[in-house]
Amino acid sequence: MEPITFFSNIAQDPGKYAADWKKATKGKIVGHFCSYTPEEIITAAGALPFRIFGKSASISRADAHLQAYSCSLVRGGLEDALAGRLDFLDGTVFPHTCDSIQRLSDIWRLNIRDKFHMDIILPVKLNTDSAGDYMTQVLEKFKNELQTALSVEITAEHLRAAVQVHNRIRAGLAKLYELRRSFPNLVSGSMVHTIFKTAMLMDRYQFADALEGFIAGMDTQNSKPVHSKKIVLTGGLCNMPDIYQVIQASGGVVVWDDFCTGARYFEGMIENDGPILNAIAGRYLTRVVCPAKHAGIYSRGDYLLKQVKAQNAAGVIFVFLKFCDPHAFDYPYMKTMLEKEGIPHLLLEIEDQVAAEGQLRTRCEAFIEML
Repeated sequence: MEPITFFSNIAQDPGKYAADWKKATKGKIVGHFCSYTPEEIITAAGALPFRIFGKSASISRADAHLQAYSCSLVRGGLEDALAGRLDFLDGTVFPHTCDSIQRLSDIWRLNIRDKFHMDIILPVKLNTDSAGDYMTQVLEKFKNELQTALSVEITAEHLRAAVQVHNRIRAGLAKLYELRRSFPNLVSGSMVHTIFKTAMLMDRYQFADALEGFIAGMDTQNSKPVHSKKIVLTGGLCNMPDIYQVIQASGGVVVWDDFCTGARYFEGMIENDGPILNAIAGRYLTRVVCPAKHAGIYSRGDYLLKQVKAQNAAGVIFVFLKFCDPHAFDYPYMKTMLEKEGIPHLLLEIEDQVAAEGQLRTRCEAFIEML
């Protein structure tokens, strides 16, 4: 089996992997929707953090509980739960992010019975003097609640071991981004997409080993140069449709992004000395924010400009899930900042998996040809 096939099999059928893992290990599985979920604490509890993406299957049950203008991540996740496709979960945690996820938490609590349910009410303003203490207290509360829910003890040693393996994963994913930028014909965007999805589903210790082995086995010596236009992606692809094939077929190559299922997931290592919960809190406070958090009025726009220049990108593509208001609210000022710098940009709004690929490809081709 080719190494990428190993990752693809898990990414294509996460439920089967989770069910097989649970049967083999007798371990617990904790579902979540957000990169602000403190996965290190779940891993330290001996459980598997499982990112819920929502399938592209037809949605019927969830529509009885949600407005039609809810995004496909929220509707698809609830549909999977109501249909029994997430029965392997022992519980689900909901960091407070956007309004839709917060209301999904309420609906989930009322309808998904016999599973534990937790809200993690993280600070919204991350650049205040009190944010660090508040974040640490929230993580301490979550740790204590998780210990009770899973009937385990989470020691400082468990937390340090979990931080170490998650740091290995972050380092490996950062290396993968570097390889994609330098050798796009060797490491395609779709390959990175598949590996990233697996990173959020697979046993973290096993994944860290598999990722390091995959990178070590790459032959960069015979890689040929690629003369594609460099693109930075921004927006919210929480349920991870694969748009990379479309962009690559249109003559572009993605060199960076600020997705929560991308660079935001691996940015920021955790110092593994001193009070460990303070160190974990520090990373979630200082990494680049999503629109549901605040660290300065123009922080996301400043970050985007910085990455476009650092990657020497020719243009930016905004990719939004349909009905994602938080990202839509940020779009006007970020668009203005790009225009002031003379940086071309394109807005794509998609829903669930990539639909109408012909139309999407036509727009991408026109944009990249203009570059």
